[in-house]
Amino acid sequence: MTDTATASGVATQPRNDWTREEIAALFDLPFTELVFRAAEVHRANHKANEVQLSTLLSIKTGGCVEDCGYCSQSVSANSGVKATKLMEVQQVLQRAAQAADQGSTRFCMGAAWRNPKDRDMPAIIEMVKGVRALGMETCMTLGMLTPEQADMLNEAGLDYYNHNIDTSPERYDQVITTRTMEDRLDTLTNVRMAGINVCSGGIVGMGETRADRVGFVHTLATLPDHPQSVPVNALVPVKGTVLGDMLADTPLAKIDDVEFVRTVAVARITMPMSMVRLSAGRESMNEMTQAMCFMAGANSIFTGDKLLTAPNSGDDNDAAMFARLGIKPMAISETAADVEASRMPKGCAKLEAAE
Repeated sequence: MTDTATASGVATQPRNDWTREEIAALFDLPFTELVFRAAEVHRANHKANEVQLSTLLSIKTGGCVEDCGYCSQSVSANSGVKATKLMEVQQVLQRAAQAADQGSTRFCMGAAWRNPKDRDMPAIIEMVKGVRALGMETCMTLGMLTPEQADMLNEAGLDYYNHNIDTSPERYDQVITTRTMEDRLDTLTNVRMAGINVCSGGIVGMGETRADRVGFVHTLATLPDHPQSVPVNALVPVKGTVLGDMLADTPLAKIDDVEFVRTVAVARITMPMSMVRLSAGRESMNEMTQAMCFMAGANSIFTGDKLLTAPNSGDDNDAAMFARLGIKPMAISETAADVEASRMPKGCAKLEAAE
């Protein structure tokens, strides 16, 4: 391995040349050895025992024309989720202020679209500006973006754009048929070129194999720049969705906790500088599983009672867990400074791409 390494030989600086064989070898390590190595990498690059609190709000729910097999907001799903219009800007800002009062330093806004329409952009821009004025990190997930839309969001000050790759390239068309992995990667390129930090991860527990989890991590870890934020979600199998109905009442309906922690640990080792975000599915994990995820390098969670349309562990439960584990929430001032320092000027991104 190359670059700075820990005493156990694990690289602590970013590499973009990981092979699938190397990543598979990490997954195959004895569990305690893997978590130990991930903890070493984490402590070499991040503050120990500090976790960022993030809040996710659905600013436009349901009616999405994509057929993602896991999603209750797809028009293909029979989940009972009703389509809504885009929320008013002031409503969104009120929710952001409430999240800040609860200790969240990052406010994520999600819209169930294949891609935003130009008519929606002025309101989206005002939401970004308003949330930033509260001193919070801003993140949006709106579907696929054009280069022009990415530039608009960058000029508004958007800190992160989320666009998950979901799974391995080989399994992608078994989960979604209305777009391709290449479509996903094109949007990530547009975001990166605009100078916005990339947030991209995926979902495990969709009936995939470990080889698929290797492929998922490999795709992210070999991007030109690692995503600054890597959400790792456990599938919440919703009745009426393709995967929810397919996996219901089967052993595949919930990923093994040890395998989930392994995935977090491998993401931490291969993308040492990234924020690894413990995202959907936490409400089905016991406290010790979450503690192992924090030990393995997860340093952000979504808090609150709901993630878009899925249930989530509430603020009070998370505060009690943090108190028992001795974990400190990151302060707004720390995360805001880190984001500003990591933002790549648009011109630099385009210059690097041309070289």
